[in-house]
Amino acid sequence: MTLAKVAQDRLVAADPGLVRLRLAGIAVGGIVLAIVVLLLLGRPIPDIMVASIAAMNSAFNINDKTPKDQAVTLVLVLVCGSASLTVAAFGSTLPPLDSVVFVVLIFVAVYAQRFAPRGTALGAMSFFMFFFAMFLAIRPRQLPEFVLALAVGLACHAVMRFLVLRRRPEAELLRARRAFRARISGVVRAAAASLASGGSEWRTNQLRKADTRLHAAVLMIEDTISDLFDETGTQLLRRRLLAVELACQWLAITVRRVTEEAELPAEVRDELVAGLLRLDSLIERDPRELPVISETEEFSKMLVAGSRLKERTEPGDEVRRAIAELALADVNAQRVAEKDYSAETELPDEEEPAKRTDVFAYDNRTRSAIQALIGGGLAVLGGELLSQSRWYWAVLTVFVVFLNTSTTGATFVKGFRRVTGTLGGIFGGMLLALLVTGNTVATVALLLVCVFCLVYVARVSQLIMAFFITCMLGLLYSLLGTFTVEVLWLRVAETAIGAAAGLLAAVVVVPVRTRTVMVSDIDAVLVDLCEFLASAEALLSGRENVSVIELSRELDRAVEKVRTTIEPLTHPISLASRRDYGWYVLSALERIGFRARQIAARSEPGLLPADDRLTGVVERISRNIDVLRDRLDGDERGKLVRNTAVPETRETDNATARSVLTSLGRMEAGIIALGRAFEVPVEDSTRSVQQNVRRRTTSAQAEGDKVTSTSQESVRRSTQ
Repeated sequence: MTLAKVAQDRLVAADPGLVRLRLAGIAVGGIVLAIVVLLLLGRPIPDIMVASIAAMNSAFNINDKTPKDQAVTLVLVLVCGSASLTVAAFGSTLPPLDSVVFVVLIFVAVYAQRFAPRGTALGAMSFFMFFFAMFLAIRPRQLPEFVLALAVGLACHAVMRFLVLRRRPEAELLRARRAFRARISGVVRAAAASLASGGSEWRTNQLRKADTRLHAAVLMIEDTISDLFDETGTQLLRRRLLAVELACQWLAITVRRVTEEAELPAEVRDELVAGLLRLDSLIERDPRELPVISETEEFSKMLVAGSRLKERTEPGDEVRRAIAELALADVNAQRVAEKDYSAETELPDEEEPAKRTDVFAYDNRTRSAIQALIGGGLAVLGGELLSQSRWYWAVLTVFVVFLNTSTTGATFVKGFRRVTGTLGGIFGGMLLALLVTGNTVATVALLLVCVFCLVYVARVSQLIMAFFITCMLGLLYSLLGTFTVEVLWLRVAETAIGAAAGLLAAVVVVPVRTRTVMVSDIDAVLVDLCEFLASAEALLSGRENVSVIELSRELDRAVEKVRTTIEPLTHPISLASRRDYGWYVLSALERIGFRARQIAARSEPGLLPADDRLTGVVERISRNIDVLRDRLDGDERGKLVRNTAVPETRETDNATARSVLTSLGRMEAGIIALGRAFEVPVEDSTRSVQQNVRRRTTSAQAEGDKVTSTSQESVRRSTQ
């Protein structure tokens, strides 16, 4: 594959469906339209800035699923933004009323995130309109022209969103499928390279990274398919995507196992590498054509090579079988993506509707809002000591670091990124401002480039986004004729004060430690795992015909939530001991999630009827889950039980039953590995544990702040 092709695949895979590219285009297009309209109306630069900020902010904060809901949110944004401009204008005439209202607005905006996506959009627009009212020193007599500018900006954004770059779900899904295939291709190429190198450490790490990227891509793609498929089609496609993901993961595992455990003859190794490259060449084809590969000679050869009987096994058969499974899973997924359900033997049931959000619940979001309120007050005091005219930069930083954060550690990491990005943006802003000083056209062009970049990377990197925001501000000051190096350095100082105020509030005011939320999120994972095991046992024993695919996906999402929560522990600025602990916990959870996906993909009704091994392993896992949850609650009396006598599989088991039982055994080992992170003792058992499963649905510590000791052998750590 050429270097250009590899670069193109990575670009497509980095943005499934080109969603971020579309949003960035909407932001820039809305700004350009607003500038043209207001220039034709003869409005000054401050009016154009308000319209531009409204268009830009709407691009990445209005995220409702349907166009109708987006239009409603857009109207509400106009109302909230106008009210915010009005309050800011009148508040500026009665200082310190503006400071008090601004701080209260932080609380409201952060609290409103619990009603996402609409609450997030309304809170963000209200906050930023208040902020820019102070930035531009708006007075009550100027309100009509600025409200008009706000309306123009939102109207131009609507034109771009609903007409020029309106969402085309069919094309978006096709792009997402191509991105998914780029991820699959990445796994296959990495597997081929690892096999060719004999399993070098670097190639093995590349294979693991490709596998992780594939899993992330699957979760992103699943979020885009509900607009195109009915409930039945959505569930079927999720099932087939899961099968492809598992096939890729099994291929990666098999390749690692072969390179670690056996020395393959050179001719066998070359044959397997060639087979992987042939599969990669099929993956490169247009997704709409892929169902027909089942009729090609190459596809037939893959299936034949992967279907050798056990008594005729040859070196490399495991890899051949994994290649065949991936090719077959891929064809089935593409059929469903083209809405061809003829090969499906079972159609899933519809999901229950989601529960409504409690308006007055006291949770981590409420605590974050309270912390933001206190942090905003501290930022006002510290910011005014530094500059009485630009103290609002510090308040802005407090608001940003509390957006979508729920722990002290997350607040610290986000503040660090914000300050670092701002510091880098100072030099970029100075350079750009000096280059285009006095050239309005060049300044506006660079501003649009900065807007495009910051919107494009907003969901990927806070650090890079802060860099482009600071560059944009340097250009704005240049456009207003007030640019100085001292102003940009003041921006850094105010940002540092805001980050420090936010961190201080997060540490002192009803602090939410990273470990506390991590424990709560892990408890939620274990609850989902209990539900999955109960349904899987009912399906495999033949008592009920239930679908466990979606339950495995809920478990995946719960694990992803833990990944986000413990990011402060795994971040490079964290202590090495904390990073080791965080990665250990995450690896154990990913191991459990992977085994759940394998079980879900291979479970069939009545596969293991009246089988004591199924009952025994599910009882042991469920009991161990209860013991682990008790330890998370602070009860240190229980012990995990590890089976050392009952064999997982028998010679008489078919391949599917053997795979399910093996995965259950590996899941049991994963639970024990997770228990080591919380110092839960383990005892061996020579008999199946009698059922003692309470299957709780809530944890006594899920909403509390109790912190128990957590050290694990060589892993010593402390958390934020």
